[in-house]
Amino acid sequence: MSKNTKLFDMERFFRALADHTRLRLLNLMRTDEVCVCFFTEILGTHQPKISRHLAYLRRAGIVSARREGQWMHYRLAEPPDENAATVLKSVLASLANDQKMQADRERLNKLCCAPRLPVRIHRAPRPTKVAARNSGS
Repeated sequence: MSKNTKLFDMERFFRALADHTRLRLLNLMRTDEVCVCFFTEILGTHQPKISRHLAYLRRAGIVSARREGQWMHYRLAEPPDENAATVLKSVLASLANDQKMQADRERLNKLCCAPRLPVRIHRAPRPTKVAARNSGS
């Protein structure tokens, strides 16, 4: 067992997956790196609530973030624990087949492809596709 695996908090990981809003966020990040403003637009929720959920996912080791100027971008991160990584892949596959989650993805795709973004997010960077992850990262 590696040092990273020993430090991984499996209970926190499962608690992170036990919330509908967090599952919706994970679903939206399945293949994209997404700016927080897109989450608020698609989920119809205030930014502080979205940020709290994203922070929880980061602490659980399944989301990473990067700042670009004033914008925060979020993407999936593979958990350091192999079992957790397998569970996450299974959860994401399940979300991809859920009709409500598909509707969220359709809203994201429609919003990203719109010639003009809504005024609330008109200067926000559009989501970008995430390169395929290596099994070792």
